[in-house]
Amino acid sequence: MIEMLQLKIHRAVVTDANLNYEGSITISADLMKLAGLREYQKVLVVDVNNGQRFETYVIKSEAKNVICLNGAAARLVSVGDRVIIMAFCYLENVPEDYKPRIVLLDENNDPL
Repeated sequence: MIEMLQLKIHRAVVTDANLNYEGSITISADLMKLAGLREYQKVLVVDVNNGQRFETYVIKSEAKNVICLNGAAARLVSVGDRVIIMAFCYLENVPEDYKPRIVLLDENNDPL
């Protein structure tokens, strides 16, 4: 089995950081659907602005264009930071033409 990038939300803008929440990353349902993310799926988050890298899990928001870090992860980002959100999968036979799903976002978290 080879661990491969399954999907990536590229350069999302952090819209909120909530230290007093259990923990996770809140992502708009429409962005989750577009990327193929599932609620409670483990993700790796990379903050482009400060270089922080951390793992957490996804929870869904019905509000549009939300990217909110919760709990301890809220200390690792600032509102307005750009983040890359990645999920991985294990594949036994990786096709030569394998490509992960990549969603590029603008400064308002709208897909490009």
